[in-house]
Amino acid sequence: MFTGIVEERGEVVAIEERGDSARVVIRGPVVTSDARPGDSIAVNGVCLTVVDPGGDTFAADVMAETLSRSSLGALRAGSPVNLERAARLDSRIGGHLVQGHVDGVAEVESVHPSEHWTTVAFALPEGLARYIVEKGSITVDGVSLTVVSVDDRSFSVSLIPTTLAETTLGSRKVGDRVNIEVDVIAKYVERLASWRTT
Repeated sequence: MFTGIVEERGEVVAIEERGDSARVVIRGPVVTSDARPGDSIAVNGVCLTVVDPGGDTFAADVMAETLSRSSLGALRAGSPVNLERAARLDSRIGGHLVQGHVDGVAEVESVHPSEHWTTVAFALPEGLARYIVEKGSITVDGVSLTVVSVDDRSFSVSLIPTTLAETTLGSRKVGDRVNIEVDVIAKYVERLASWRTT
């Protein structure tokens, strides 16, 4: 479980293709400072398991399912990534409860800078709009954000200067693809509301 508060912007060091999977090596001195094998680290919002921590890097195995259902399949050596260690139960939750289970990949539709913030709109994959509400929480590439507006095919968020400077969202352009995780509560409510007992 994560909070969507990115701890640092890391960098992909290497990717080893393994047929139906890949091993990704990522540099992140903050998240590796206490990393042990088996720990969870969110990479652009995808929960990955540390298999080989060493120095300021860690390696993680990414299976084909994850590569095809998230934007991780497009990563290359040198790609910047948002990193967050798993949440601790004895600390504040600054964002919202994030599982690290990506629901789909959205595309940047527009970027509108203003003096104190930037508004970014994303085109949604089919079927996700029903889980998103105005002023609700959403995770974009691992960043906990508040929805500004939403319709049947897209949503928008406003990014403050800190988010623009300290996460990969500050360099996103129209056409870029990002990982989306909707608020898990919405999915459970839908499931419970549609449940029929016999």
